[in-house]
Formats: sequence, structure tokens, C-alpha cells
Amino acid sequence: MRIRILALALLVAAAGVHAQTFSSLEERMSQADFQRAGLGKLSPAELKYLDQWLQAHGAAGNAGAPIRVGPANMYGYRTPVAQARTVVESTLTGPFGGWDSHSTFNLANGQVWRTSDGSSGSCEQITDPKVTIKPMMMDSWLMYVQGCGDSLRVERVR
Repeated sequence: MRIRILALALLVAAAGVHAQTFSSLEERMSQADFQRAGLGKLSPAELKYLDQWLQAHGAAGNAGAPIRVGPANMYGYRTPVAQARTVVESTLTGPFGGWDSHSTFNLANGQVWRTSDGSSGSCEQITDPKVTIKPMMMDSWLMYVQGCGDSLRVERVR
């Protein structure tokens, strides 16, 4: 177990990601990825230690890094629109009750985002909920929907 944790930590550190802000592993990873990595088996104290280790060793996130433009991602989507690596705050237009691997989200500020990790989730039906989209590691983005207890990975389309 400790070898798996150390391997994950070294992989993240080896990516050359330098922090301006820190986000915990739970914030950075989808629930599915978090469980697949075996991190759900850690005690709260072990998970806190791992987050502190990652923060101390320069693997905390890349909020200030420029976005890389390249070919389609591993899910076959076309390259997302370049986006400044700053927090986006807006509202979703219309009703929201969850998402699946092909969901698209229209924001009141004119931006369009979509799920990027093949995940799905549901919550109570909400109309025009506030959203916060935060830059995470390796050019990824995490969207929080106010009133929904889960977050999801997204990429900007427009």
C-alpha cells in the first residue's frame, strides 16, 4: 500500500508541476479515479499526510501554467479551447440534475464546458446553479456546482 502511495506521489512530482495554490487529491481526482488509485482505503490521517507531502515537494497544482494545445485527448475529444488558468465563476443556464460522459454545460458568461473524464453523477434538480471551475493538475479543470455534493472534471469547448 505504501509503495503504491509513494509511486503515485513520485509520478505526480515527476510531472514537473509547480504550485501556486494547493488542492487536495480528492479535489483533483474524480471519485472514480480516486477509488481506482486505492486512495479511498487510506485513513483521513494518511490522506492528509500524503496531501502535505505532495504540497511540500512541489506537486500541488499548476494554476499559473499556460495551457498546452495538442491532439485529441484520451477520450477522443478534440483539443479544448485554451483557457487562462484562473478560477471561473458563473452560473449554469437552465436546469441541472447531474451529468454523464457526454454532458455539455452552458454558462451564463457565454462559456461552454463538457465532461472530460467519462464520469457521471446526479444530484437534486437545480435551476441556474452557481458554478466554480478551478484549474487543477496537468491542465485539468474541476467544476463545483452549488447545491450538488459532487464535483466533476471538465474541459472548455467554447
